[in-house]
Amino acid sequence: MSLPAPAVTRRQVLAALGVGAGAAAIASCSRSSTGDGRIRLAMFHAPESKLNPLTNDGSKLVRWSCDESLTKLTTDGDAQEMLATAWKREGETTWRFTLREGVTFHDGTALSAENAAAALTFAASAAKPPRVLDGIKLTAKADGKDLLLTTAAPDPLMPQRVSSPQLVILSPAAYPSSADGAIDPVGHGTGAFILKQANGSSGATLERNDKYWGKKAAAPGIDVTYVPDGAARGTALRTGTADIVEAVPVSQAGNVDKNLIHEVSTPRTSTLYLNTRSGAFANPALRAAARNAVDPAALIKTVFEGHADSPVGLLGPAVPWAADLRAWKKETYPGATGAAATGKVPGATAAGSVPSGTAITLASYTDRPELGEMVPLLAQQLEAAGFKVTQDVREYNQIESEALAGKFDAVLVSRSTVQDSGDAVAYMTTDFSSSGSYSMSGLSDAKVDAAISKAAAIDPGEDRRKAIMAAEQVILVTGAAIPIVHERVLQGEAAGVSGAERDPNERALITSATTVKK
Repeated sequence: MSLPAPAVTRRQVLAALGVGAGAAAIASCSRSSTGDGRIRLAMFHAPESKLNPLTNDGSKLVRWSCDESLTKLTTDGDAQEMLATAWKREGETTWRFTLREGVTFHDGTALSAENAAAALTFAASAAKPPRVLDGIKLTAKADGKDLLLTTAAPDPLMPQRVSSPQLVILSPAAYPSSADGAIDPVGHGTGAFILKQANGSSGATLERNDKYWGKKAAAPGIDVTYVPDGAARGTALRTGTADIVEAVPVSQAGNVDKNLIHEVSTPRTSTLYLNTRSGAFANPALRAAARNAVDPAALIKTVFEGHADSPVGLLGPAVPWAADLRAWKKETYPGATGAAATGKVPGATAAGSVPSGTAITLASYTDRPELGEMVPLLAQQLEAAGFKVTQDVREYNQIESEALAGKFDAVLVSRSTVQDSGDAVAYMTTDFSSSGSYSMSGLSDAKVDAAISKAAAIDPGEDRRKAIMAAEQVILVTGAAIPIVHERVLQGEAAGVSGAERDPNERALITSATTVKK
């Protein structure tokens, strides 16, 4: 394919492809700069499910420090105290958790083993349980002041698993009395801030919890605005209408004072999922042809302007132990430097020729602007290999259900590979196992299932990590997923902001220590 010459600017490339960086109206943050110390937060993604914590929306509740889970994770992925202060394994399938004393929910109800068990039972028995419980048959019950968690099969990762934002513990009043009811997170958490209002897709309002069990928040409250348009987020930071801005697009970084931008390597990988259930990519040889056609280096240079890492597998450099345990070591994943690529996944299917006019639909979403901007360039690369590509780029909540139902041949998705439990097994299970709840590739492969199950059964440590890397290789051999880039996030913080978390795992953001001087 003929790529733009290096002298051509990124904006010229996008304009020539019909993709604008999209200057939008500045987001109307919920409060002006009044000097009251409230934190104005611009988030890139509106709630998918009305802030239902059993979904991806749980991460918002945790990033606002209004809801909490039993444990939290260290940067190394180890479990640490939160609502639980101790835990131990009893037998093969049961874990005993000791709950923190003196904790009350925002509605005044005391935290107890009974209501913690009820919250986890609700999550486990939901029509669509949280991803972190994929393959786990969880039973929760109170035993005096302790909480007993039992699984059908041994689960060595339980302390990490219950750190998931999707398993936050809410007051009993938050949960519906009927199966078709909705969880109400407003005023029912335990965190340093109280969620007072959830204003649909526009924003949310939080106030300081003066009865918090931990360190009282320094800021009096948080005013959240959802700003899916990347240009508007950049403008909000540049003009001072937001104090903290999630995911400043690379396209906006040059327009903002560099002192306001903080670059954080993340375990998030942009991956092209190929539909193995039907269509062109049911053929492994055509999946291999697509893999060989993709040139991530050009995308990193053109779209990310260097603010991303070349793909080395599913797990990137933010998972530091992965490289030394990978079969092809530190070499680049096939396609990362075009025809000159030296990396090789042992056992991968050889590419077949693409029959003339082979039609595919390539989908992605605008909520992460770089994804939408990569699509036309990816389409060019695939067309150069012989595919006839139709592009479909919309907001995430408009494509998710279709993508999971296999309506597209290829979907470009940004995924945190250790988000749910701090361990890659959960991600591999949801995305690539036969029973996975987030399987956009629709992969059903006995070798993949066996490799994931083997890793899941091993206690945390070096042996588990080796098994995870073996599973990564088996997944990549299928060609169902093509890693494109390992992402870095650009977090915007206005002058006067201090104490904002720059969390690679995208769990912490605003804490008790976060302040704004205006």
